Amino acid sequence: MPGFAPPAGDERTALTAYLAHQRRALRVTAHGLTDEQARTASPVGDLSIGGLIKHAARCEAFWTDLVLGEESGPRRKADEPDDDEFRLSPDETLAWALTAHAEAADRTDAVIAGVPDLGQAVQVPRGLPWFPAEVEEWSVRWVLLHLIEETARHGGHADIIRESLDGATLYPLLAAAEAWPDPWFRPWEPARRAPGRASAEARVTAAGRSAGSIDPR
Repeated sequence: MPGFAPPAGDERTALTAYLAHQRRALRVTAHGLTDEQARTASPVGDLSIGGLIKHAARCEAFWTDLVLGEESGPRRKADEPDDDEFRLSPDETLAWALTAHAEAADRTDAVIAGVPDLGQAVQVPRGLPWFPAEVEEWSVRWVLLHLIEETARHGGHADIIRESLDGATLYPLLAAAEAWPDPWFRPWEPARRAPGRASAEARVTAAGRSAGSIDPR
């Protein structure tokens, strides 16, 4: 069922299917990009596609830790900036970010599959101003809804950045990455260089060809 989350007969399946759908939409914005393009920030901000995928991976890991009642890494302090979480460092590649995101997603799915009741309590972290002091606990259900929201919001950011890079939009990218049969529009292809013109579009074309396909999961 290209482009849509599959039908679901129960709440757990619906929530996890929509989360997977939003992950796929975020990941496919990287289809055909080089590391340099994945680092390219929005014309009016600091967000990049590679940075957004990196952040989404860390976000899933953090919330899955909360569901488990554990922490797998140091927690950011209230006065500590999060700029580095939204950009790829010099030693981080797009392939690395995609792998980290896929691994975090697999872990989330495995943990959620083992939770017997989506109403199970998840404790709200203390001492951080972006978490509500008046709320003591969420539920696993709430965490899943929040992950859908978070992934969808950053997927929208990535959509805009990708279109600013080479004009590519979500459904043509999905059709190309997943080889949709009989799509109702033309799947995305790297632009072809016009003879005798070394245009920006041509540079994107060459870069896109070198990157290969991205598994949208």
